[in-house]
Amino acid sequence: MSGMDEQSPIATTLAQVGPRLKRIRTERGVSLSTLAEATGISKSTLSRLETGQRRPSLELLLPIAQAHQVPLDELVGAPEVGDPRIRSKPRIRNGRTVIPLTPHPGPLQAWKSIIPAEQNRPEPCTHEGYEWLYVLSGRLRLIVADHDLILGPGEAAEFDTRLPHWFGPTGESPVEVLNLFGRQGERMHIRARPRPRQAS
Repeated sequence: MSGMDEQSPIATTLAQVGPRLKRIRTERGVSLSTLAEATGISKSTLSRLETGQRRPSLELLLPIAQAHQVPLDELVGAPEVGDPRIRSKPRIRNGRTVIPLTPHPGPLQAWKSIIPAEQNRPEPCTHEGYEWLYVLSGRLRLIVADHDLILGPGEAAEFDTRLPHWFGPTGESPVEVLNLFGRQGERMHIRARPRPRQAS
């Protein structure tokens, strides 16, 4: 018998890998270029995998599964409903506890920050991107360019990170913040209403 019967279960499964790879990548908003950089696999090979012109192999599928942070069986035909929980380990970054909520590469990254009360000295910085944040608990001081604001639980803000900015606790207690960051300038469409100015 030469070759594989096109109607065999294995052939059917292999034929579905390409469309599944493309669906997983597009759902995450990841470009072929970004995936190529993350996996070390050329764009042309990734494209041929997705269109079915290249037969999938473990050497190709393992790096893709690692880049998307998904089990290998999800790429080759796992049940559609899997465990939706994200198991992220807290990290300490510049004295702040950071818990990643998006373990896979993509245009938007989300995390939770817990900032100690003593980290209340403004140190404005600038970098490419756009950030949205939501205060979970505590009181947050947010400085963006000439604006110096205090946000409480349930309040949100968004800003262009190319402007000088800094955020941290007001000093009396820690603050917990939910952050969304778009490195290429992607932005949320949720806006915080300005706090009414009190008459002096």
